[in-house]
Amino acid sequence: MSGDTGGAPRVHEISQCRSCESPDMMPFLDLGLMPLSDGLKNADEVGNADERFPLETVFCFTCSLVQIKHTVAPEVLFADDYPYYSSFSDALIAHSKKNVDARIDELGLDGSHLAIELASNDGYLLQHYAARGVKVQGIDPAKGPVEAAREKGIPTHHEFFTEEFAVRLSSEGVRANVIHGNNVLAHVADTNGFVRGIKSILADDGVAVIEVPYLRDLIEHAEFDTIYHEHLCYFSAHALVELFQRSGLHLNRVERLSIHGGSLRLFVGHKHAPESSVTELLREEEELGMTDIDYYQTFGEKVEAVRKGLREIVTDLKAAGKTIAGYGAAAKGAIMLEYTGLGTGDLMWIADRNVHKQGRHMPGNHIPIVSPDRIMEDRPDYLLILPWNFKDEIMAQQAAYSASGGQFIVPVPTPQILNPQAITKEAS
Repeated sequence: MSGDTGGAPRVHEISQCRSCESPDMMPFLDLGLMPLSDGLKNADEVGNADERFPLETVFCFTCSLVQIKHTVAPEVLFADDYPYYSSFSDALIAHSKKNVDARIDELGLDGSHLAIELASNDGYLLQHYAARGVKVQGIDPAKGPVEAAREKGIPTHHEFFTEEFAVRLSSEGVRANVIHGNNVLAHVADTNGFVRGIKSILADDGVAVIEVPYLRDLIEHAEFDTIYHEHLCYFSAHALVELFQRSGLHLNRVERLSIHGGSLRLFVGHKHAPESSVTELLREEEELGMTDIDYYQTFGEKVEAVRKGLREIVTDLKAAGKTIAGYGAAAKGAIMLEYTGLGTGDLMWIADRNVHKQGRHMPGNHIPIVSPDRIMEDRPDYLLILPWNFKDEIMAQQAAYSASGGQFIVPVPTPQILNPQAITKEAS
């Protein structure tokens, strides 16, 4: 796998909805030309300008799906050096184990059953099934995470999950009792084909347990930095119900989660048996107006307020002689920094626990990425937490820093300096 598209366009503009294929769409937020949010640079690449792609968000009047207007080729997005490894987040590991334990107990899974994860990364979730004796199979297109998963003993296909690949697995008799897909449904350009692929390998009485960031939280909390090229779609319950039904699957249960700034956990099966959690969420969305463009029209004002507020905090602190560094070389951090115009003159460096990111540089602004050891070595006055969805975990990890007088800045939903003593553990 590499960034070579074999002569195909590296980016193309859609003319119809990714879900219902309607051409009736309207833009409501344009973040401009952005570098790839996971396009980290090596030291010898810092002098080169980043390739940039349009990042414009549109609303579909027919099925209510919110999506970005341009598709960057997946071979470009998820190349061999894709740097995201899920296991570096303690909170995500705990969240995943809790999910797995609940599914095993709820479905009565044992060694005769199969759990599959799509976009399984480094085996962060499937390892918990394996530990309890359930058969597992991962599928992921990124070479590094796949190798890390295999080293843990998690069998993993190094492939993109497509309808064609699913049909091949199905022809080999593969039927999963539970299929997980965490933060992957939004990543695929062939949204309908991906769902048909799930249908083809899901056992008759199986359940697909899928997690997606919730559009409602994104809009209400100004989480614009979660909009980037890897995330093609942004889901409401209304858009999801229609997407699954089109392929003969049904959304039967939904849970709201706090993780990643607000997510939905979807329970999808072959039979139509919606619980009250689904009908109630649909009713709430109707009352909020989420199926109408008016709900989204003021989002740009919220985004501008975040940009202005964060710049003011940083400018005032710098004017007062304070030093600022960043924490977390996250994809959302790349968008936040690029859109607010913060760079090497504002942040000393960005610390990250992921050893695969250390020694590299952020896309666009090329801020260096360092080990968290630098925090206590350099003792910046303030740390800007870029993966704000894990702020409690990060603040807890950096208790020694805050005890020494260091303070934290979070940009979303409202840029603010946090009281370093108000550290609570994330419950998700």
